[in-house]
Amino acid sequence: QVQVVESGGGLVQAGGSLRLSCAASGRTFSSYAMGWFRQAPGKEREFVAGISWSGGNTYADSVKGRFTISRDNAKNTVYLQMNSLKPEDTAVYYCAARTSRGGLVYKVETSYDYWGQGTQVTVSS
Repeated sequence: QVQVVESGGGLVQAGGSLRLSCAASGRTFSSYAMGWFRQAPGKEREFVAGISWSGGNTYADSVKGRFTISRDNAKNTVYLQMNSLKPEDTAVYYCAARTSRGGLVYKVETSYDYWGQGTQVTVSS
């Protein structure tokens, strides 16, 4: 069983930055594909960013150029650096993991096997 734990959420003013962290257990973290999703009040959960085991990445159009996903396999951690935050970025952010040896990045929620509990990000205007 893989445990996924997010941290780093909080309250920030529009235009500010936050960095989310996601720690995943398991000796094979370097083979996990990881993803960040978010869910705003009254909305469905949506894809934000994903990273393959080899470091390839992709982003939702709404965050492209503002958010950066990265990973540190030595620390079993993936990060989401969020810059130029907007009020519409307010949501609970979830980290997800799945094993993958194909170097793919997964954008679909159902592709992931393990999920964290989420961390709240609130951007004030």
